[in-house]
Amino acid sequence: MLRVRGVSSKKIKTLAQLAQVREELAGSGRRLVLTNGCFDLLHVGHVRYLQAARGLGDALLVAVNGDASVRALKGPTRPVNTETDRAEVLAALECVDYVTVFESERVTAVIREVRPAIYAKGGDYTLETLNPEEVGALREAGSDIHLLPLIPGKSTTATLARAGGGNGTPLPESAETGPGTAKARPLRLGVLGSGKGSNFRAIAEAIDRGQLAASVEVVIADVETAGILDLARARGIRAEYVAPGKFRTRMEPQNEARVVEILRESRVDLVVLAGFMRMIKAPLLEAFPRRIVNIHPSLLPQFPGLEAWAQAVAAGVSKSGCTVHYVDGGMDTGEVLARREVPAFPGDTAQTLHARIQEAEHALYPEVLARLGREWAAAEGSPEKS
Repeated sequence: MLRVRGVSSKKIKTLAQLAQVREELAGSGRRLVLTNGCFDLLHVGHVRYLQAARGLGDALLVAVNGDASVRALKGPTRPVNTETDRAEVLAALECVDYVTVFESERVTAVIREVRPAIYAKGGDYTLETLNPEEVGALREAGSDIHLLPLIPGKSTTATLARAGGGNGTPLPESAETGPGTAKARPLRLGVLGSGKGSNFRAIAEAIDRGQLAASVEVVIADVETAGILDLARARGIRAEYVAPGKFRTRMEPQNEARVVEILRESRVDLVVLAGFMRMIKAPLLEAFPRRIVNIHPSLLPQFPGLEAWAQAVAAGVSKSGCTVHYVDGGMDTGEVLARREVPAFPGDTAQTLHARIQEAEHALYPEVLARLGREWAAAEGSPEKS
């Protein structure tokens, strides 16, 4: 029996204990299934998913994110329930055989230690959008990956929406979002760019049309003559130039700290990269965890980096497109939020393919931002402030 911060359960195990459990199961020809998640507000969708995961093998291990990793993934108002409570509730389910709590944002260490026979994940993921580090660990372990369908309408977001964001008052219905979903207050956006600003223009025009409940509070560029600054000024939006410093691919830390200062002064909810040609580093990543998004002109993980459309033409692909993703410390490696495909024709040049991709970008980016606003409003009552 293991005690986890005051909770005792024979089902709650350390990684060392679980490795022994796996050996015992494998020795008798039985298979251990692993799944993981925050499981912040357990609902019937979770229960049905866990029952389906248990049906894939002979024992089910649920690795639940610790409180610190939930905050890193979901923002400072989460989790709603502590890791102790979440572990206890999961351990009480008949379909769950073992529970462990892990502190990092990724479940890689659990995979490497436990080496499950089967790894289960919800159908909101695809093999392409699973974290590459976790997939690598699963391949090393020889684990089979199963993606299980989600139960329509049964989600934490929907649960919180029906509860009125946790205050017991039903949220208003919206023609934009439909019955039972949250009406988002306008997102406060801070936009970073280096060039002409075509994606910024598409976002601003979506706001004008009422398709995106947002306001652009500030536009920041690392190029003093960038057209995106002129577009912002023409709309009466605060426009700031911040010199990048001596580095070619990133800003000097003190300069990036100035960007953070401006964004905080403007009280932005979300940082939107729109053709920003610098790698984002610690000052911004730490100030806005999981609140920086980017659009990249390829179907990531294909063709990261510069001039992805030219890379696609050189590779002779039959399709390309664009990807909206969260920003992390890598080169276009953050979690994918959405993709949109466009055809690549045999006679395409880099310029013709790029033009087709940009059309897709201008439609996709506002759609994803609108979705994020609705999801955050449902989950938190309103988006997080920095």
